[in-house]
Amino acid sequence: MAFAAMILLMGSCRSSKEVAYLQNIDSISLDASRGLYDARIMPKDLLTITVLTTDPAASAPFNLSVSNTVGTSGQLSTSSQSLQGYLVDNSGYINFPIIGKVHVAGLTKNECENLIKSKVQPYLSKSENPIVTVRMSSYRITLLGEVGSPGQKQIATEKVNLLEAIALGGDLTIYGRRDNVLLIREDATGAKKHIRINLTDANLINSPYFYLQQNDIIYVEPNDVKKKNSDIGQSTTMWFSFIGIATSLASLIVSVLRK
Repeated sequence: MAFAAMILLMGSCRSSKEVAYLQNIDSISLDASRGLYDARIMPKDLLTITVLTTDPAASAPFNLSVSNTVGTSGQLSTSSQSLQGYLVDNSGYINFPIIGKVHVAGLTKNECENLIKSKVQPYLSKSENPIVTVRMSSYRITLLGEVGSPGQKQIATEKVNLLEAIALGGDLTIYGRRDNVLLIREDATGAKKHIRINLTDANLINSPYFYLQQNDIIYVEPNDVKKKNSDIGQSTTMWFSFIGIATSLASLIVSVLRK
């Protein structure tokens, strides 16, 4: 038992080189990371789109509300604060009121706003200059493995980098491998790819995978120490079970012989 405890204690002492992030950040240039990131709309994204004009009656047909309140009489009432979401289909289209089908997959939020505005404008008076706002209400990522709080994380800002995502998950545990984090990503066609990322290398900031896309999956695998400790724990449990059974049998045999 003491031997197992000693192994666990020794294994818990990790080198700072295995734990620290972005270790070489003082020696590299971050010029390649210059520029603002914009998420792009993907199939199965849920969009909230609002059209505002100086005349509310003019924009009303483009802002479908959803009935979501049950009254005392059992009837559904409509809330003007809850707008109809638009699910992007597998071909990248949404079905927008009055306008019809609009292809939005692959567009940034601003590009989608400009597109909707151009299609709405012909239905309004020339004096109206509509304001179109698009939000991605289904932007989320998934964290698995050696993180403090694994699970699916909803992103409110439509922009999150890998380090921010790890922070949302409560950071990596001491047993998580920093040098081989697995990112699984699906593109607009449904094709999947995986990328191995080294969090100890500051060149990550210059990487095209520094910013995450909606529905990305991040898996942090356990390091060798955690794997060995797991094996030790299983072996220890087996030995204690065996010793317990053997002790019980020995006690039973002694009791029988004494009789």
